[in-house]
Amino acid sequence: MALIVQKYGGTSVGTVERIQAVAQRVLQTVKGGHRVVVVVSAMGKTTDGLVKLAHDISANPNRREMDMLLSTGEQVTIALLSMALQEAGQPAISMTGTQVGIVTEAEHTRARILSVATDRLERHLQDGKVVVVAGFQGITSLEDLEITTLGRGGSDTSAVALAAALRADCCEIYTDVPGILTTDPRLVPDAHLMREITSDEMLELASLGAKVLHPRSVEIARNYGVMLVVRSSWSDDPGTRVMSPIRQPRPLEGLEIANAVDAIEFDTDQAKIAMLRVPDRPGVAAKLFGEIAQQDLDVDLIIQSIHEGNSNDIAFTVVKNSLNRAEAVAAAIAPVLRNYSDPTTGEAEVLVERQMAKVSIAGAGMIGRPGVAAQMFRTLAAAGVNIQMISTSEVKVSCAIDAADCDRAIAALCREFEVHTSPLKAPGGKADIDIPPVRGAALDLKQARLAIRHVPDRPGMAARVFTLLADRNISVDMIIQSQRCRLIDGTATRDIAFTVAQADADEAKAIFDAAAAELGCGEVIVDQSIAKVSVVGTGMVGKPGVAAKMFDALSKEKINIQMIATSEIKISCVVSEEDGVRALQAVHAAFELSGTERIVVPA
Repeated sequence: MALIVQKYGGTSVGTVERIQAVAQRVLQTVKGGHRVVVVVSAMGKTTDGLVKLAHDISANPNRREMDMLLSTGEQVTIALLSMALQEAGQPAISMTGTQVGIVTEAEHTRARILSVATDRLERHLQDGKVVVVAGFQGITSLEDLEITTLGRGGSDTSAVALAAALRADCCEIYTDVPGILTTDPRLVPDAHLMREITSDEMLELASLGAKVLHPRSVEIARNYGVMLVVRSSWSDDPGTRVMSPIRQPRPLEGLEIANAVDAIEFDTDQAKIAMLRVPDRPGVAAKLFGEIAQQDLDVDLIIQSIHEGNSNDIAFTVVKNSLNRAEAVAAAIAPVLRNYSDPTTGEAEVLVERQMAKVSIAGAGMIGRPGVAAQMFRTLAAAGVNIQMISTSEVKVSCAIDAADCDRAIAALCREFEVHTSPLKAPGGKADIDIPPVRGAALDLKQARLAIRHVPDRPGMAARVFTLLADRNISVDMIIQSQRCRLIDGTATRDIAFTVAQADADEAKAIFDAAAAELGCGEVIVDQSIAKVSVVGTGMVGKPGVAAKMFDALSKEKINIQMIATSEIKISCVVSEEDGVRALQAVHAAFELSGTERIVVPA
C-alpha cells in the first residue's frame, strides 16, 4: 500500500463540478489500495478576489492581516472536497495548516516551512480517511498560532513538504497542462511533453519562469528524494516524472531553512580566454563559438559583458590541454571580426590566463535567498581572492579565480558555509550520447538589467555591491563582470552588470545612486526592455557545440545578443524585449524540441 500526496491547483477545483471530479480521481486512487493526502489551493480566482478586497480597504495592507485573509480561500476548498468525498462514500477529513502543524518562520506573506507535525495526519490515515489539507499556509509555532502564508507557489510547497515529512512514495501535482513541456505552448505551439526530467533541470526551468512547479517545491523534492509527478487534472495520461536523487538521511527540522550551501566544489583544470572589443552585432558569438565547436573543443563558462560603444567583451574557459587550440581559433578570428567593427575601436584583442581555477558553492537551499552569492563574494574578498568571472544558476554560484588562490578560497568557503564534506561527484568521462543536450527552453520577459560603470577593480567590490541588494531582499539573476579594465583617476575599474526582477529595478538603482560616492563607482544605467532566453539540459555537459548552436540560431534570425551567461546545464542570452519571443522560437526549433501533438493550455 503506497502513500500518495496529491495536489490540485485553483483551476482544478474552480467549480463545484470540478471539485466533484477531483473527488472521483481521489476515490480511484484509494480504490487502487493507496493511502491519500490531498493538498488543495483556493478555488479559481478566489485569492485574486481577496487581494482586491484588501486593496479596496488599504493601499498598503498589513502583512499579518493579509495572511489572515488569504488563508481563508483554501479553507473553503478543503471543506467542500471533504464533503464531496464523504458524499461518494469515502471517509475524509479537512485540516488547515494550523491543524496539521505546519510550522513556519515568522515571515508573514512569504514564510518558509520549518517543520511538519505528522502525528495527527498519520492517525487519520490509519483510520482509513483521506486527509484534505489546506495548501499555502502554516503557523509560526504551536504556541503562538500566528497564521502565515508561503507566498507564490505555496500549495506546491505544502504538498512536497508533506510528502517529505510523511516519507510518501509519490507526490502528484495536478494542473491544467499534461505535464512539463519543452517550453511555453502559448508562445511555441509545437512544444513537446517530456516524460521525465531531472530535478536539476526542473529547478532551472522553474526559476526561468516555467509556472507548472514552483522552485521551492522542487528544492524540497531534490533535498529529500521525493518522487514528483506532474499530471493533467483532465486526463489519465501519466504526465512527467521529476527525477530526484535517491533519498538520503536528512533531518526534517528546518525543512526549508536547511543549509543554503551543502557542497564546495573546485576545478583547477581551467584556463581563460578573453576577447576584448568584439563588434556588438548579430552573429559574432555564433562565428567565434562555431569555429571553436568545429575544433571539438568543450567550453565551460561563457560570459559576454554589456557593450561599451559598439563593442563587447567575451570571455570563456576551457580545460588546459585545449587552451592552445582555443587560443589559435580566437587569434585567427580576431582580424576577421575587425571587418564588422567600427574602425576606431581597433582589432579585437585576445587575452589568455593559463593558470585559472573555478570554485563553486552548490545547494538547492540557495533558492530565493538573495544573500548567498554576496556571502560567497565577501568570504573570497576577506581571503584576499580576486574574482575574475562569475557564473550563477539557481543552485550554484561559480567564480573563476587565479589558480594560486584556489586552496585559500576553498578553505575560506568551507569555514563560512560550515561544509566539512562535499558529495562525491561521479568521475568525469565522455558525455552520454543518448541524452539530448537540451531538454527545454524558457523566456523571461520580466527582468531588467542594471549596469554599474567603473567599479574599482579590487577584492571585495562585488561583495559590497551585492550585499547592498541582499540587505533589501532583492534577488539577482545573471551577474557579468566586464573583462575590460579602465583607469579612472589612476584607479583600475571594471563594469558590473546584473539582472533583477523588473519590479525591483527602480529600488536597485536608487540603492546604487545613493551608494555611488561610497563605492567609488560611476553612473548606474537601467534597461527595462530586455528579454532573457535560456536553454537547459544535463546532456550539454561534455558536449561541444551546444552554445554555438544556440548562438547560430539567434544569428540566423538577426537577433543581437547583449549578454551571455552559462552554468553547467544552462545557457542564457539577454536580447531586446522585442526579439524575445522570436528568440525562444528559434532556439526551440534549433534543438529540435518540437512535438507532433499540439498542446492546448486553458486560458
